Amino acid sequence: MSVTPPEWVKDAVFYQIFPDRFAKSSRLPKNLNFEPWDSPPTLLGFKGGDLLGVIEHLDYLQELGVTALYFNPVFASAANHRYHTYDYFTVDPLLGGNAALRELIDAAHGRNIRIVLDGVFNHASRGFWQFHHTLENRAASPYVDWFHFHPDRLSGERHFGAYPDPASQEALRKGVGSYEAIGYHAWWDMPGLPKFNTQTPAVREFLWSVATHWTEFGIDGWRLDVPGEINDDDFWREFRRRVKAANPDVYIVGEVWHEATRWLQGDQFDAIMNYLLTAACLGFFGGERLDLEGIHRVHSFRDVRPLSGIEFADRINWILSLYDPAISQAQLNVLSTHDIPRFITSVGGDQTAFRLALLFLFTYPGAPCIYYGDEIGLAGGHDPDCRKAFPWERSQWNHDLLAFVKRCIALRRTYRALRHGAYVRLYADSDLYVFGRKFADEVCVIALNVASDARVIDAPVKALGVSEGFLLDTESGARWPITTGMLRELKLAPRSGAVLAQSGVQSER
Repeated sequence: MSVTPPEWVKDAVFYQIFPDRFAKSSRLPKNLNFEPWDSPPTLLGFKGGDLLGVIEHLDYLQELGVTALYFNPVFASAANHRYHTYDYFTVDPLLGGNAALRELIDAAHGRNIRIVLDGVFNHASRGFWQFHHTLENRAASPYVDWFHFHPDRLSGERHFGAYPDPASQEALRKGVGSYEAIGYHAWWDMPGLPKFNTQTPAVREFLWSVATHWTEFGIDGWRLDVPGEINDDDFWREFRRRVKAANPDVYIVGEVWHEATRWLQGDQFDAIMNYLLTAACLGFFGGERLDLEGIHRVHSFRDVRPLSGIEFADRINWILSLYDPAISQAQLNVLSTHDIPRFITSVGGDQTAFRLALLFLFTYPGAPCIYYGDEIGLAGGHDPDCRKAFPWERSQWNHDLLAFVKRCIALRRTYRALRHGAYVRLYADSDLYVFGRKFADEVCVIALNVASDARVIDAPVKALGVSEGFLLDTESGARWPITTGMLRELKLAPRSGAVLAQSGVQSER
């Protein structure tokens, strides 16, 4: 089967928005029980961010260089993160409702910015109508097979524990599964997240209809929450068939934290969130500065450790070897998200480590994604700290970092090789990693030095089809000679990076 992710993703710069925490508009009533915007976030509290607030800051996002927005869930929910969906066909009124999403899509599309929504199809919430109906009517409910209910609860022999009593809570703490402890299967045994029974035809049709509805409404993609929990390739094949029928250019990206070949054969997802890359970046750019205690609290990051340049290069080669090159160029590459501590926090607040990782992110194959606030130095540990409100008071911004991110984005948009080019490993040692990108007659070489001292190296570039000539440093303008296929005496300052380019510049069309 051919692998054909949407072509636009290669050229995209994504920006992830947690809707409750990015921006709030005066167009929506704010006389509700919202936490103060500048106060520390809490697990249950709402700040009052909304979609109209995003519209009012599209100038900021466009100036940054963003071309696609990925939103954490926007549908009606009784949680600030909105992964507890109770109405899949209604945008949460606190975010402005369906009219606000319509206005956002139109305004973003008018600026050539695409919109990707979070699709939570593995589980719903206690407020979801069909689940609530079964709690009320037990075995008599027409929706009894929409979820995985314990027969003793349906018969009335035991009470449902949707809001667990102390005994049920204690059972959950001791590892008794939610099916026995509270009467139904819940995601990670969390009572507020009942898991759909996706073997039920009506459930499948419902979820596919949700995906089709919003695709036809005008969104440009779906980020799929925990799709591996729906352990059914046929479900996802039909999901793809239906949304691609509605819009062949729609982007389908799954939240899979590990190797994902199963879903990336061209018949299910276009890409995944590239957490394998995130872990590698933490190891190399963070090095001995890593907050390993905090990082290892993330289940999938328990093996993260400092990496040498050679180990990092080997890890990158392995990651790229997993998938068809077309998939690699469509991966959603992240350094921070709502599910992990922010990168700047994980590397002990080290600005240089973060900048080197950002430079790598914007020169590596795939679509770079900025988590809101990273570009201005917003720090944050584990949830809820990584979900702080965006500080719109500019005196609180790291303006040097913001300028650096803008330069990285501009660099990526200037050189097509950084967006469409082949990847070639060139050189690595304990503290250095050099790789190349090549597209047509355009060549870029990226050199990254994580050492605390300056380095001077000769790096082979013949694999890029270059034997003689020179490369131009895109930042300083310095010329570095190439003779007999070697880049000669490249000087790198302590803990610095450089992007070098040769002729044939093909700016973004």
